[in-house]
Amino acid sequence: MFKSLTIKFNKVTPIGKNDGNEQGSHPSNQSQLSTKQEENKSEKKSLETKMTPVTLEESHTKMQDETSEKNSFRDLTTNPNPQNPTEPTRTMPEQKEIGTEEEGPISPKSKTLGAPVINEYADAQLRNLVRRMRQRTLVYKRKLVEGDISSPEASPQAAKPVAVSSTQESNAKLTKEQYYSMLCCKFQKMPLTEYLKRIKLPSSIDSYSDRLYLLWLLLVTLAYNWNCWLIPLRLVFPYQTPGNAPYWLITDTVCDIVYLCDMLFIQPRLQFVRGGDIIVDANELKRHYRSSPKFQLDVASVIPFDVFYLFFGFNPIFRTNRILKYTSFFEFNHHLESIMDKAYIYRVIRTTGYLLFALHINACIYYWASNYEGIGTTRWVYDGEGNKYLRCYYWAVRSLITIGGLPEPETLFEVVFQLLNFFSGVFVFSSLIGQMRDVIGAATANQNYFRACMDQTTAYMNNYSIPKSVQNRVRTWYEYTWASQRMLDESDLLKTLPTTVQLALAVDMNFSIISKVDLFKGCDTQMIYDMLLRLKSTIYLPGDFVCKKGEIGKEMHIIKQGEVQVLGGPDGAQVLVTLKAGAVFGEISLLAAGGGNRRTANVVAHGFANLLTLDKKTLQEILRHYPDSEKVLMKKARVLLKQKTKGAEATPPRKELALLFPPKEETPKLFKTLLRSAGKASLARLLNLKSEQTAQEKRENTEGGEGKRKEYEDKGREPAEEPPDRSKCTASSITMEEKPLSIKRAVLPRGTTRQSLIISMTPAEAGEEVLTIEVKEKAKQ
Repeated sequence: MFKSLTIKFNKVTPIGKNDGNEQGSHPSNQSQLSTKQEENKSEKKSLETKMTPVTLEESHTKMQDETSEKNSFRDLTTNPNPQNPTEPTRTMPEQKEIGTEEEGPISPKSKTLGAPVINEYADAQLRNLVRRMRQRTLVYKRKLVEGDISSPEASPQAAKPVAVSSTQESNAKLTKEQYYSMLCCKFQKMPLTEYLKRIKLPSSIDSYSDRLYLLWLLLVTLAYNWNCWLIPLRLVFPYQTPGNAPYWLITDTVCDIVYLCDMLFIQPRLQFVRGGDIIVDANELKRHYRSSPKFQLDVASVIPFDVFYLFFGFNPIFRTNRILKYTSFFEFNHHLESIMDKAYIYRVIRTTGYLLFALHINACIYYWASNYEGIGTTRWVYDGEGNKYLRCYYWAVRSLITIGGLPEPETLFEVVFQLLNFFSGVFVFSSLIGQMRDVIGAATANQNYFRACMDQTTAYMNNYSIPKSVQNRVRTWYEYTWASQRMLDESDLLKTLPTTVQLALAVDMNFSIISKVDLFKGCDTQMIYDMLLRLKSTIYLPGDFVCKKGEIGKEMHIIKQGEVQVLGGPDGAQVLVTLKAGAVFGEISLLAAGGGNRRTANVVAHGFANLLTLDKKTLQEILRHYPDSEKVLMKKARVLLKQKTKGAEATPPRKELALLFPPKEETPKLFKTLLRSAGKASLARLLNLKSEQTAQEKRENTEGGEGKRKEYEDKGREPAEEPPDRSKCTASSITMEEKPLSIKRAVLPRGTTRQSLIISMTPAEAGEEVLTIEVKEKAKQ
């Protein structure tokens, strides 16, 4: 292997082979060697900067070569070849020779004296090979100095399996380490503080928008209801026995843990508002919670009176303080109602729950009174038959709601108890019924208002004998409006909100539609926001005219929902186009000057259509504050008006016999210029031009036309008239389709002075004028 490398190295032709051996033994030569090596490194860097693609390959090959060299060297030094014991002594001279050759540096003179560099890439590769060989020689030399004379040579057949085995060993080691690390992560017990750190609770919690906090409140509410409903039940009814006491104890412990977590970790992180500022500082949040009455109730609810179980037995009366955490229950109800679509349903369920809880407490009290008097001793008390709880609950329902049919009390205690029960029943039941009425009334307030408005409108139409067809359309409008938006007028609801909230709602509902209107593209965004606040929603019934042909346009319409049809044709019933949601019409009317333009077609609602309307006055008030947007809109309006005018001129209406004749050509520009000028002045100008033309032609005829005249006279025919010169006379180019055919073929003879030109204009049908040109002979003098 070294021989082949030596051959490659000799192609570079290093200078000073013997000097390299001497330099390897002298310190000064070593310093010179290091300086030259640095020069070689700098040259290599310059080559690398010139050839960026090559550097990646060089670095990759360098890493592979170094790895293979280290592995082969380790294997060869640790595993010498036993079959050739004389090989180390045989290869030592070769190693020294190669080492002396590699230590000889390449001087800069060798570059100039040697052959010119033909390929920079090949030259860079050779220099890189030389540098690696030099480093490798230094490693082998150090091994020889240390006394290890094992041969670095190895057979190609043995080198590959050894390298593979070393790679497998390293991979196995890494796999083993990873496996051990996985086992440690899986089975190692972490302290509780590490688990708490991984939870990473937020430093502050927004109670109004955080849904996770709402779920936590649900858990706290369940624990609270467990204590509220089951503590009286366990205290009075004999459902808690020594056999099932552990289950009751475990459930109570879970509820207590929920209470403690809420008090220690959740409530001290809730944000609050002070002076209009939202406080999120952790210390401030803790201080605020500890100074609130809620903290006092939470602390009182978790006082461990359960320790008295050790002295007085397992009695649920020591857990009565858990009911003091009612603030979390009402907070959960408030947040849940704020996010529900139909909150009145939950209010009805909650009110019903209050009634059931009152009956539950009454049933517990009745069983306690029966047990105090003695079960089955009188007709009034519980007789001990059937299900205890259901029988007592049935008595509570009939007693608290004052249904009647109960046995009469006999003892003084029974009489007093029954009187108190009646009074409390009337108070509780009446308050709950009133609350239920308020809940249902608030839920149906909008519907009641809708019914009242509809009844008043119907009474008004009947009073003035409105036709039934109109009354049916009015009722249809009421019913569709209520079914589509559950209110009659959206603007009444939005007026009670602040402007920022109105803008947020308007942007979410209508901005996507307004942004598609070409007329408002490029305008100020704030101007569009102001316009969104002024849009009015209008619902049209099937067949309603949104706008009619000929009326003054004062509004622009944007289709929010439904379709409209543009009608035209001779009878005005032909559907020209159907506009769907997102389309806009009537936008030119907003920017037209002179009080607006007239509608050119009928627009009819096809089915139920919800349109957003913007009137001209409102837009002018908005544009007063946005002059740049006003310029953009005016420019676009002019373009739209030109397009509209060209479209109208390109297809004029043609009726009756006019369809048999082709359309006339456009009036010449010269004639239009004459019409715009004063009447007499224009005719006089035309006569002057004609007289100048006649004089010029006369001069031309007198100078060059005598020969031609004689030539034609000899042949017995007169000379033909030449065509007029259009570059010299512009008046002769006047032609009109409206003049008679005889005038169209008349040609003014040249060279004559005894003729006069008469031009006259006479009115014709359809507001048009006819130009007449006559040529008359002057009278002889």
